[in-house]
Amino acid sequence: MRIGIDISQIVFRGTGVATYTKNLVDSLLEIDKENEYVLFGSSLRLKHFLDNYHTTYSSQSEAKFYQIPPSVFEFLWNRLDVVPIERFTGKLDVFHTSDWLEPPARCPKVTTIHDLAVFKYPESFTPFGGHDIVQNLKRKLKWVKKESDLVITVSQNSKKDIVEILEIPQEKIRVVYEACDAEFVQKSDESVERIKKKYGIKGDYILAVGTREPRKNLERVIEAFSAVSGQGLAVSLVIAGKFGWGRDIENLKFKIKNLKLLGYVPHDELPALYSGARVFVYPSLYEGFGLPVLEAMNCGCPVVTSNVSSLPEVAGDAAVLVNPESVEEIAQGIKMMIDKKMRDAWIRKGFKRAKEFSWRRAAKETLAVYEELNK
Repeated sequence: MRIGIDISQIVFRGTGVATYTKNLVDSLLEIDKENEYVLFGSSLRLKHFLDNYHTTYSSQSEAKFYQIPPSVFEFLWNRLDVVPIERFTGKLDVFHTSDWLEPPARCPKVTTIHDLAVFKYPESFTPFGGHDIVQNLKRKLKWVKKESDLVITVSQNSKKDIVEILEIPQEKIRVVYEACDAEFVQKSDESVERIKKKYGIKGDYILAVGTREPRKNLERVIEAFSAVSGQGLAVSLVIAGKFGWGRDIENLKFKIKNLKLLGYVPHDELPALYSGARVFVYPSLYEGFGLPVLEAMNCGCPVVTSNVSSLPEVAGDAAVLVNPESVEEIAQGIKMMIDKKMRDAWIRKGFKRAKEFSWRRAAKETLAVYEELNK
């Protein structure tokens, strides 16, 4: 087979879709030596990231990268639905589309839909680069429904949403779970101390990770932390993640004692942050998958997360599940995980759970979808 994959999203490093795309393609090229791969991508200002990525795999794949703004392709494909992808890639047997663009194709096509937050939480999106992201994604999903032969999604919960909201038949949907990056492993005490010193973190801390936007529920995390610290627990709350949109929590750092906002933290520093935390708290209101849950578990950090959307599916019985709209439940979950007697057992459960997910398995299951389309 000659397999085409849109990897444009990898230029947005640190995002969930970029992580998914890079890990999936890495693993496909590692396990599959029989098929040909054509990597398509476009970016006006960040094309060098695509070129640099392909350098590693130049002998295993063909690059079709263009220094064209995605807005041009968005107009051609998501609005007009003209100009097939083969005009840019050459003949293909299968094409796997990205999270952003939905080109017409002469070959069978599969699309990954990570979540339907654009329908469930449209207020959590903001215009980017002059584009209305909500309307663009809805247009894209309209073409997915019309043109894609199969859909890959990352959880059973997202599959349920796709069936209910987009009315795509469940027979056309394949669930392929994600996994965390290989570098998310428990780090040494020395690495933890270095990262704490860099960010000025003193003593024990609770960790939250995620873009600061309403869906991540950080205001309730801060309220729960205030309740816990008010009961005499000597811990700080560390929040890692850049500001995205909505009402920011920046002003709260001057009002809440022992609250530390780190802003953006490089990907390679997160494992040490997870490893040093007493507990990772992630009561998100909605996630397509919830990768930080596995990242924390594989770094030996016990997890408190939501009992809604895909998060119970990912966490299994290896995390404390709470109602994300209840500050009291979040606070109780944090207290439970800080308790030394219970904490060690949750850490062991987390290690075991995280090992049930792997990118190698995801690549094998994705390759099976390509083969199914090429029959």
